[in-house]
Amino acid sequence: MNITGNSTIGEVVAHDNRTSSVFKIHNMNYCCGGKQKIEEVCRENKIDVQLLLEELADVMNTSKEKRETYNEWSLSELADYIEKTHHRYCDAKISEIKSYLERIVHEHGLEYPELLAINKLFLETAGEMTAHMKKEELILFPFIRKMVKAKENGEILTPPYFGTVENPIAMMEEDHSDEGTRFDKIRKLSKDYEIPQNGCYIHKITIALLKQFEEDLHQHIHLENNILFPKAIELEKELRERM
Repeated sequence: MNITGNSTIGEVVAHDNRTSSVFKIHNMNYCCGGKQKIEEVCRENKIDVQLLLEELADVMNTSKEKRETYNEWSLSELADYIEKTHHRYCDAKISEIKSYLERIVHEHGLEYPELLAINKLFLETAGEMTAHMKKEELILFPFIRKMVKAKENGEILTPPYFGTVENPIAMMEEDHSDEGTRFDKIRKLSKDYEIPQNGCYIHKITIALLKQFEEDLHQHIHLENNILFPKAIELEKELRERM
């Protein structure tokens, strides 16, 4: 891939996941903001485009980190991976973090008032993400798998009741944007997940878990917004040409 200022952040990370480290350093949102062009986001953040391109090239040429190949997987494989890895992680950690937050809010809410706001935001995430993942697992992902089979078997695709795959995808992307905004607030409230020196053991665990949750959420959203969803839209267009 020839990366230029006109390349979008999402397609760069989809091509080589190791480049995400560069965007993280510059606080560039490669998951929810993946559709932005490099030159646009550089202009917004007052960063030299050529310098950023050199940093990206350096990471791709010298990093010893494994380069993942999600962009080369079939859509069925990718949907399965997202469910088994990120959805299951999210389900498990939501329960765990809710329990820890309830405890530290009860015991330390007066000393650390930001915990009340963090708890409120995370409870919103818990409800919204649980519903979001169910919609993907029961509606969107099954249709994507159906499209894959239709292409493999040379079948005519039966139009879904929701009209086009772009409709549920638009809803999922809106949910992703909401979650990104929510976790931006959590990060600021926690001062970039700073662990208080006088915080108890559970407080420290909770902050660490919130940070890990956001990191997983970014990868989760990236795989969907920048790889799965665009390819699903293209596959549907290809199949509709047969009709």
